[in-house]
Amino acid sequence: MSVSGIEGFTPLAAPQLGASQLGSALRAPGIGEGSTGVAGIDTASGVQSARGADFGAMVLDGIDRLEGLQDRTDQLAVKAATGDLGAIHDYTIAATETAVTTQLTVAVRNKALEAFSEIMRMHVG
Repeated sequence: MSVSGIEGFTPLAAPQLGASQLGSALRAPGIGEGSTGVAGIDTASGVQSARGADFGAMVLDGIDRLEGLQDRTDQLAVKAATGDLGAIHDYTIAATETAVTTQLTVAVRNKALEAFSEIMRMHVG
């Protein structure tokens, strides 16, 4: 059984790293053998702390994807308004996908701001 309108749907998913990429993506500079990283993970075992640049790249990629979804939804809305859209469910699916992705992005942003505020409140003695 086939459902029309879902063929072009590509859900957003967190990037997956293979075993060969894990070592290069999770390097913490200045941490020696047998020490613990920022997250307290033993680097001698091969598991190391993640760098901030990798997280930043993931955030920027997510924002770029959200912008693409919004552009696609806007284009479908114009087609629906002008009568050029063959199936209105294409717009409905795109609009829902964009709304959910926007809500997720806002939730991640709020959690990041909460974490930053908590770190700024910590007393360094």
